Amino acid sequence: MKKVAVIMGSDSDAAQVGKAVDTLKEFGVPVEAHVYSAHRTPEEARRFAAQARENGFGVIIAAAGMAAHLAGAIAANTTLPVIGIPIKSGALDGIDALLSTVQMPSGVPVATVAIDGAVNAALLAVQILAVSDEGLAEKLRERKESAAEKARSADRRIAEQFNK
Repeated sequence: MKKVAVIMGSDSDAAQVGKAVDTLKEFGVPVEAHVYSAHRTPEEARRFAAQARENGFGVIIAAAGMAAHLAGAIAANTTLPVIGIPIKSGALDGIDALLSTVQMPSGVPVATVAIDGAVNAALLAVQILAVSDEGLAEKLRERKESAAEKARSADRRIAEQFNK
């Protein structure tokens, strides 16, 4: 199975990024986490991205706040799918990071999840890997069915409470 890289621009992003790592581990997906900054360690970020495929990665998740150039810098240097997580920080509460992550130029795609959307980033990475891994696809189906059953249970409780 291919690995997923979870890259953060700063260790201050670790609390949010940890949710992606935990979700990937729930699915049994091998994951590596690193801190590479698009601004402070651009050469390390470039080298990691350029070598990611040959190092066994199938997807890269990149999380950053404020200017949030990390996902784009990674995507510019790899042909692997890159998923950006804009991190809530600074005066604009993550809107700046969202816009920096989602507004990529043509030819450098970055899939972008919600501000602080680490769990969805991990689930999207699992879905990408599941295209060629039926075991992961089954785990995703089971998770969706579990979520649906929770919603059905909530519906029954609410109906019982209010529809008397």
